[in-house]
Amino acid sequence: MHLNFKNILIIIIPLALMYACGNDDYTPKERTYFRISLPEKAYQSFDTTFPYTFEYSKSAKIFRDDRSNAEKYWINVVYPQYNATLHISYKTVNNDLGRYFEDARNFANKHIAKATGIKEKTYYDQPNHVYGIVYDIKGTNVASTYQFVVTDSASSFLRGALYFDIAPNNDSLAPVIDFIKQDIDHLINTFRWKKVK
Repeated sequence: MHLNFKNILIIIIPLALMYACGNDDYTPKERTYFRISLPEKAYQSFDTTFPYTFEYSKSAKIFRDDRSNAEKYWINVVYPQYNATLHISYKTVNNDLGRYFEDARNFANKHIAKATGIKEKTYYDQPNHVYGIVYDIKGTNVASTYQFVVTDSASSFLRGALYFDIAPNNDSLAPVIDFIKQDIDHLINTFRWKKVK
């Protein structure tokens, strides 16, 4: 039998493919996410005719809450480049502070089904009459990972909740979540009550 070059290739190529496919040294690549570029920290003051003031990130913009159920001093701190919004609602206290705290706890606990844990941290600034609780909610598919409430314990109550306008995948969003958590902590640390004129 006489083998020419064409016949040799017909025999060698399938053998080479079978050998390559039978290699057990395959290692899958780790799942990765796009690199997220985060700006340097810089803050500006929110000081208007509202009954509260604070410092917020220069990466964010503030808009009045325009939903139909929004009340007078409700705002949204929006991070447009991350599709993230910190919803802030304000209530005047009239012997119902306990109910507002309970409502805030219930809002945080709504995430228990998808959360791996909820860590509560209290905040206490007696000289400025700012007292509160931060809810750090852990979990890959949690819709709101960070919520907080602050009060003067007498006449005012404010609640904030961070949401992303995308399907939650908090593993990939972790750098952005941590970045915004630091901004929220700064907001709380610089938070002050004001008299409404």
